[in-house]
Amino acid sequence: MNEKKVPFSEAQIREIIKSHPTPFHIYDEDAIAANVRKLINAFAWAPDFKEYFAVKATPNPYIMKLLKAEGVGADCSSLPELMLCEKVGISGHDIVFSANDTPYAEFAKAMELGALINLDDITMIDFLAENGPLPEWICLRYNPGPLLKSGNDIIGKPEEAKYGMTREQIFEAVSGLRKKGVRHFGLHTMVVSNELDVKGLINTAKMMFELAVEVQTKLGVAVEFLDFGGGIGVPYRPEESFVDYDVLSGGIKEQYEKIMLPAGLDAVRLSFECGRAVTGPYGYLVTTAIHHKDIWKQYIGTDASMADLMRPGMYGAYHHLTVMGKENAPADRVYDVTGSLCENCDKFAVDRRLPKITEGDILVIHDTGAHGHSMGFNYNGKLRSAELLLHKDGSVTQIRRPETVEDLFATLDFSDL
Repeated sequence: MNEKKVPFSEAQIREIIKSHPTPFHIYDEDAIAANVRKLINAFAWAPDFKEYFAVKATPNPYIMKLLKAEGVGADCSSLPELMLCEKVGISGHDIVFSANDTPYAEFAKAMELGALINLDDITMIDFLAENGPLPEWICLRYNPGPLLKSGNDIIGKPEEAKYGMTREQIFEAVSGLRKKGVRHFGLHTMVVSNELDVKGLINTAKMMFELAVEVQTKLGVAVEFLDFGGGIGVPYRPEESFVDYDVLSGGIKEQYEKIMLPAGLDAVRLSFECGRAVTGPYGYLVTTAIHHKDIWKQYIGTDASMADLMRPGMYGAYHHLTVMGKENAPADRVYDVTGSLCENCDKFAVDRRLPKITEGDILVIHDTGAHGHSMGFNYNGKLRSAELLLHKDGSVTQIRRPETVEDLFATLDFSDL
């Protein structure tokens, strides 16, 4: 169980709205820092541990700078994400760059920054070699396919996921890269997303430990970097519970001592590339109720839309919702809470029991700190909202302004009309 609270009062958020009209995303600075510190401290036993923040989750330099101060690196998969790292001062092996149908220009930028290159496909080896020198460090993404009997709705079954190499391809890739002069190797996987079952996360680490030992046994190569991917989940529903980092760490440590230490692989860097688990629970989409429609169902229309939060419409994902000032009122109404896109799936809640909502009420949608604003889009010409950073003293900093119509039209040429 987790109690769904917000880090501000109704009076505070209405004061903020005077300067920053809804909708907007707001992130709790202190809670994000405390959370990632807790994750890192849980793995203090490891000779070398690194959390790489999945930039795609919340690609904002202020968030990245906040995390960098806590010793966090960056997991990138595009040129703009690499450029954000450069702006913030993240470089070298504090960046993991994961390929995914990636053009060479993006590899080149990653190598310029000294990033760890994580190859998704065995054909990328020749692709890189044909375009320039290979880096001394290469990481390889493993997809266990049917060897792993489970997946989840976000990534799917491993054999149906487009990511990674087969077991046989991993060995072939390591062997081929050695012949091409690569001296340092890492292994990566990402087989689940938003996983709350600690056993599943521990089993992912166990799988990677076993693969690392097999690479050493068969090829004589000591893997120096293991990336378990992200995957640590967020309890979006009140009845769900947060992953206990200490329990997770203890389970991984047990497998490490059982598998890695006897093989002499005791100097490997262990890493996660969590995004959702780091910032997700500490971001909120704040919106205003502007319409009430009564037909076959009761609808509450808001000034936000899927352009601000896609997950409920795209995945049918649950996001908790608080009506400010009515936290203790009886939830005696049933509403669909909607946005204004010309899509029937533009809903933040369906058949949700809530207190009576009237026009002007402030609604707070929880757990939008990852894959919220970053998944925004401009369908129907909707403009993406602002992002605010909430400080411990209750003040806020606007860390991204809201889009304007001029922004939307900036790539259009009206000259010949």
